[in-house]
Amino acid sequence: MAAKPPAAEPASVEGGHQSVLILDFGSQYTQLIARRVRDQGVFCEIHPFDLPVEQIQRRQPIGIVLSGGPQSVYEASAPQLDPAIFDLEVPILGICYGMQLIAHHLGGEVEAAAAREYGRAEIEIAEPGVLFKDLERRQPVWASHGDRITAPPPGFTVSAATGNAPIVAFEHRRRRIFGIQFHPEVSHTAAGGEMLRNFLFLACRARGDWRMSSFVDEASAAIRRQVGEGRVACALSGGVDSTVMAVLLARALGADKLTAIFVDNGLLRKDEARQVLDSLRQGLDLPVRLVDARREFLVALDGVIDPELKRRIIGRLFIEIFKRATEDAGEVAFLAQGTLYPDVIESTSVKGPSAVIKSHHNVGGLPEDLGFELVEPLRFLFKDEVRRLGRELEVPEELLKRHPFPGPGLAVRILGAVTAERVRMLQEADAIFIEELHRAGCYDRVSQAFAVLLPVQSVGVMGDERTYERVIALRAVDTVDFMTADWSPLPYELLGRVASRIVNEVAGVNRVVYDVTSKPPGTIEWE
Repeated sequence: MAAKPPAAEPASVEGGHQSVLILDFGSQYTQLIARRVRDQGVFCEIHPFDLPVEQIQRRQPIGIVLSGGPQSVYEASAPQLDPAIFDLEVPILGICYGMQLIAHHLGGEVEAAAAREYGRAEIEIAEPGVLFKDLERRQPVWASHGDRITAPPPGFTVSAATGNAPIVAFEHRRRRIFGIQFHPEVSHTAAGGEMLRNFLFLACRARGDWRMSSFVDEASAAIRRQVGEGRVACALSGGVDSTVMAVLLARALGADKLTAIFVDNGLLRKDEARQVLDSLRQGLDLPVRLVDARREFLVALDGVIDPELKRRIIGRLFIEIFKRATEDAGEVAFLAQGTLYPDVIESTSVKGPSAVIKSHHNVGGLPEDLGFELVEPLRFLFKDEVRRLGRELEVPEELLKRHPFPGPGLAVRILGAVTAERVRMLQEADAIFIEELHRAGCYDRVSQAFAVLLPVQSVGVMGDERTYERVIALRAVDTVDFMTADWSPLPYELLGRVASRIVNEVAGVNRVVYDVTSKPPGTIEWE
C-alpha cells in the first residue's frame, strides 16, 4: 500500500478541506472515479469538461482528473478542453480519453489502434515514477479504448505498455501531469486504488481529511442557505434515501419547517405503508402525513405499457398530490427528494456528454411547471455513502439495511399494463422472496432483491389440469455503488423453496425464473 507522506499545505476549498476536480468527458465510469477519490478521504466535485479555467482557479483544486470518454480526440465533435488548464501548475491525471487529450494538446500523437483493447489486459511497468510507486511490475487492468498513443508529448516519460499498445502510461514529473490508458477506478484493475492514492497523496499532497461528518455540516449549511425562512415538503417513501434525507432536513431546519408526506400510491410492497409509518413515526419521531392515493394512480396508469410514460405519469401525479397535501401546511416553496448520483447519471447528461440510459422518477419524471424548488441534498452521493451518512445521523440500522425500492414502485416491476390484480400478484410473490431471504440469512448478504411480473403467460399443469398463467422473475444483485452489479449466486435450495411457494401460494402464477444478468449489460431494474 502506498504511503501518505508529509506534505506542504496546498490550497484548500471553502469549508477547510481540500478538493479534487473531475472533468467529465462522457465516461460512464466518471462517478466511480469520484467515489474512489472520496474513499481516500479526499473531497471531489464532478464538472462538465468545458468548465472555464477561471472557475477552476477560483475553486483552488489540489488536483484535476480528466475522465474517459466514448469519442476520438481528432473527431470534429469530440469534447475538448482549454489548453490553459495545463498552465495552472495543478497536478493532472488523464484517464483513457483524458490521457489522449493530454497527448493531443501537448504535442504527442494519437491514432486509431489496429487492435482495440476492451476488458481485461495486463500492463508491464517500465518506470514506476509516481503513479506506480511500490507496485509489482506486471498489473492486471481494465481497458476500454479504440485509439492509442504512438508518441508521448515532449518531456514525458513512458511508464507502462501492453502487448497491443506501446504507451499505456506516461508522466511529466516536474509538471505533475500523468496519463493512463486504462481505468483505475473499476475493481478489475487490481491496484487501481493504489494508483489513485499515489496521485492524490504523492502528486497532489492530499491530507485525506474529508469525512462523512464533514458532509453533514456542509449539507446542513447548504440546505439552510437554499431554504432560508421557507418551508419544505419532504417526499418520503420509507426507503433508505428518503429516510436519511428527511432526518438530515430535520437536523438542518428543525421539524417545524418540514412537512413530511408519505404517499401510498398503491404500488408499494406488501404491507409497506403500515411498516413505513411505524418506523418513521416511532423509530425516528418524524411527523409524517399519510395520503391515500391508491385509486388515483391505478386510474392514471390504466392501459399504460411504456415504462418512460409510466414514470412521467407517476411524477406528474405525485406533484399534484403534493400540492393538494401542502395547501393547509402554510406556504411551502420547496420539495425535497432523495435523489442519488446514480439516478442523475443514468437519467440525464447533467455533468457532461454521458449517454442517457433511462429516466428516473426522481429526476426524469417531474413536470417542467413543478411549482416547487427542488431540494436534493443527496444528489451527488452513492448508496453506500448514504448509508454512512445515515449512521452519522443515528438512523436505526434496520432502516439503513433495507433494500432500495424504485420511486415509481411496482409500476416498473410490472412489465406491461398495471392493474390492481397484477399489483396483488407481484406484492405476494415479492413478499415470499424477501421472507425466504431473511429466513436463509441472505437478505443482508445481497444488495438488492425483488420480484418482477412478466407480460407473458406459460403453460403449466396443476392438479392434472392445464394452466396458462403468469411468470415471475426473481432478481438479486451484489454491488457497492449500484453503478455496476453482479447477479447474486443464491443457493439452489433457497431458489427452489421460493419458486415452490410462489407457484403454490400466489394465484395466477405458474412459473418462476431467476435473472442472471449483470450490470452492464443489463440494468438492475427491468424497466
